[in-house]
Amino acid sequence: MIVGQILGAKTQSQTVTIAPSATIKEAVTLLSEKRIGALVVASAPGKPVGILSERDVVRELGREGPEVLESRVDALMTSKLVTCRKDHSALDVLDMMTKGRFRHLPVMDGGEMVGLVSIGDVVKARLDELAMEKDALEGMIMGH
Repeated sequence: MIVGQILGAKTQSQTVTIAPSATIKEAVTLLSEKRIGALVVASAPGKPVGILSERDVVRELGREGPEVLESRVDALMTSKLVTCRKDHSALDVLDMMTKGRFRHLPVMDGGEMVGLVSIGDVVKARLDELAMEKDALEGMIMGH
């Protein structure tokens, strides 16, 4: 299973982005409305400059209190962005996420962002793949 196949299977195909100049309050509202765990921070369509997760917001709320809601997104976002390509395998992506301790990964194609995969997307794809392999092996064993 490769990332391109995972993106093709996703029901929500559009990646939700936010401007670096937006406030954390605006970001939290968007995260809540869309029921998602992270926003890609983009200065222009398809050009990510960072990512802001629920964890980033909660960590800063704990440190600074509710005043953080008036801060700009680019003050809290992770700017050292790790990305993948559509031809990366699910196992490669899981390895990147585990080693980097993050749960969302922008997918790039020719310098443009074409999607976002979460650890949940990748785990689901991997479980589906394992179920198909199991069924094929059972079929071979049973002579089907």
